[in-house]
Amino acid sequence: MPSLRYAYFPGCVAQGACRELYQSTQVLTQTLGIELIELKKASCCGSGTFKEDSRLLEDTVNARNIALAEELNLPLLTHCSTCQGVIGHVDERLKEFQHTDPAYIEKVNGLLCKEGCSPYQGTTEVKHLLWALVADYGLAEIQQRVKRKLSGLKCAAFYGCYLLRAQTHLVYDDPHQPESMENLFRAIGVTPVYYRGRTQCCGWPLSSYATESAFQMAGNQIQEALENGADCLVTPCPLCHLNLDSRQPEVEKVIGRPLGLPVLHLPQLVALALGIDPKQLGLDRHVVSTKSVLEKLP
Repeated sequence: MPSLRYAYFPGCVAQGACRELYQSTQVLTQTLGIELIELKKASCCGSGTFKEDSRLLEDTVNARNIALAEELNLPLLTHCSTCQGVIGHVDERLKEFQHTDPAYIEKVNGLLCKEGCSPYQGTTEVKHLLWALVADYGLAEIQQRVKRKLSGLKCAAFYGCYLLRAQTHLVYDDPHQPESMENLFRAIGVTPVYYRGRTQCCGWPLSSYATESAFQMAGNQIQEALENGADCLVTPCPLCHLNLDSRQPEVEKVIGRPLGLPVLHLPQLVALALGIDPKQLGLDRHVVSTKSVLEKLP
């Protein structure tokens, strides 16, 4: 298959609180022969908060991030649904404004030029790791690379909000009835678990000002996955991971019942199927122990 190269936007959380996501993405892509050129000069996308003060701020910051990928003539790859939603939406909007509001594009690029940054050109694509695996690398190719059949594992996908609904035109999946993660699960031998909450919010956006409501939302999703037989949740978003895994002990207190459901990052699950040692994937960094998942590995 042709060599795949991406301008890699790791985001903030994967370089801090969810370092295991950064680690497992590196191991997975290296194993698959995917080359990542890390955008070390990139800045935080704002996770949707910049626009509360100024849409121009959000657009300019993320136009710069996109322009860094354009300099390399590569797609911008992220492994965070929130980053995908924010940067992808900015890219979508600015591409439309190139035709409908060129004066706004000139304003954005004027600000970038003032700071010595390359202008936004609208010549690349913002792509989540999930889309890269499913659409670019291909499920058939991944299936051929499987070394550890995960047939004893039942996984519940947790898409969250941004990946499916932030952009107007979702190319790679249906925003209401997604199947990309479940199809990837099947390719690596995992049994997908369907439940209503898989496309709903984890509660993270509320957590700074309505903590109990945020934890109640997370608890509802985790409980429903458990009731449908899930051995673990798998998410393509580190912010969802924080609310569902790191805060699960606090969630348990709010909903008044034990949960104990492991939450994996998407690249961790795929890498396990490729035969990667769990120690290389940071599975010991999770708040909710992943031991029950590892015990089901062949």
